[in-house]
Amino acid sequence: MAALLSPSLSLHPQNKVHPVGVSTIVANTPSIRNFQPIVRTGRSHGYHCLIKAKISAEVDVLAKDSIGVESADDANDYGLVRMHHVGILCENLERSLDFYQNVLGLKINEARPDDKLPYRGAWLWVGSEMIHLMELPNPDPLTGRPAHGGRDRHTCVEIRDVSKLKAILDKAGIPYTLSRSGRPAIFFRDPDANALEFAQFDD
Repeated sequence: MAALLSPSLSLHPQNKVHPVGVSTIVANTPSIRNFQPIVRTGRSHGYHCLIKAKISAEVDVLAKDSIGVESADDANDYGLVRMHHVGILCENLERSLDFYQNVLGLKINEARPDDKLPYRGAWLWVGSEMIHLMELPNPDPLTGRPAHGGRDRHTCVEIRDVSKLKAILDKAGIPYTLSRSGRPAIFFRDPDANALEFAQFDD
């Protein structure tokens, strides 16, 4: 706000300007067209200042606009940072760990406690984020799900080389589908039919 402040205008004492009007907006030095001559008996006796009402009105509009915009921005800014983890339900933790560790190569985050919750689980690193495997009853059916994981609830992980992962899934005998749009993305399911997408992104 300090950058918006301008020096007070130097006016004749009889032409006082509303103090809020001058000190809170950007104003150039007033030109002669901002003043109206005082003419009495054919002779000029000074000038009336015409900017008082205009500046005060502009200040009111600017103040209202500024308050409205800042309030809206502040109301929507709750400090979004990044995705921290995704929770995935599993029926058997050991079976899921075998898949996520031995097939997909994810590592357990040893710093996350596995005995603080009333169910078994494990935290697996995915870059700087995590997958939280939770051994809990799954409300989703194991059968009748879409053949293509992209048409189901799914977790998407960014990777550098889809072709290498495709070869790994082929070797492990895990079925998959490729992106229907032709982009480098592969869809498959874990042992509990949770859909996963592993994709390459340019940006």
